Amino acid sequence: MADVATVAGVSHQTVSRVLNDHPNVRSSTRERVLAAISKLGYRRNSSARALVTRRTNTLGVVALDTTLYGPASTLLGIEWAARNAGYFISIVSLKKITRSGVDEALEYLAEQSVDGFIVIAPHRWAATALAGLPAQLPAVAVEGGEAGALPAVAVDQVAGASLATQHLLDQGHETVWHVAGPTDWLESEGRVRGWRQTLEAAQVPQPELIYGDWSPRSGHEAGRVLMDKLRNRATDPTGTSDPPLSAVFVANDQMALGLLRACHEAGVRVPEDISVVGFDDIPEAEFFSPPLTTVRQDFAEVGRRSLDMLLAQIEGGAKRGEEHRAIVAPEFIVRESTRVHQDVS
Repeated sequence: MADVATVAGVSHQTVSRVLNDHPNVRSSTRERVLAAISKLGYRRNSSARALVTRRTNTLGVVALDTTLYGPASTLLGIEWAARNAGYFISIVSLKKITRSGVDEALEYLAEQSVDGFIVIAPHRWAATALAGLPAQLPAVAVEGGEAGALPAVAVDQVAGASLATQHLLDQGHETVWHVAGPTDWLESEGRVRGWRQTLEAAQVPQPELIYGDWSPRSGHEAGRVLMDKLRNRATDPTGTSDPPLSAVFVANDQMALGLLRACHEAGVRVPEDISVVGFDDIPEAEFFSPPLTTVRQDFAEVGRRSLDMLLAQIEGGAKRGEEHRAIVAPEFIVRESTRVHQDVS
């Protein structure tokens, strides 16, 4: 910085003001300093800066299974928000959220002197796993449960499932079947609850739940089960107690892809014979055959809100007890995999 100041003909403090985007610097002076920085190839010494400020401008993120679209997109949203705020992130990815796993991840990140933590915790037991975090530690959970130990940000899974289910009912379907995600995921739990509440409010039959594991393969297996039920109803309408099957809400788009394949193999047309709705709006959803009606989650907004909540603790002195659970609204996207139902029985 002293070399930059000499070349630019300004004080060391002026160089510091330019680097920190201080508003009280004349534009001509700012240009001279930036030109000197470019000429000398100056880069900040982050270690020296951390010694002075006692901050590393690095945030730790503990994420679960980033091979899945939801956790990976949440992580990307956090990274974008952090970068825009002048922070870097250090990531530890876990295959399973457990107390010991979280403790090890946080210890690893603490050794890097991160300024705070964001834990992407979509499992039902996440609240228990996070309960032991020191109260003075700046931390935020993404999902984490309604009664979690940390302030949290979450997409309204119940509302998203309700939008999907109500859309199908409004199109004239007598009821809606559901292919749910794993039972130990909070997002799966919320989507089941939204589906069930909507059917109860409409006073229509609730079909048995069919579970998958988020993968297209499990969606295909669930689809084959549903195709068997559809075939049995067609051959012997009085021999089954199952409700009518003309609409399916699938808990994520990847499983919906597998279900679409099962429909194609069985000669069942979508949406003429059966309407299908997914969840997530993955980039490929609009290129499925047919393009998939689905529920979009705003992962960028989740990232922004979780970062704002964390920075309120780091920079603003907010305490966890002063924080709240921020809810991000989903958006319903209508495409060609659903249509008005015409009963031809």
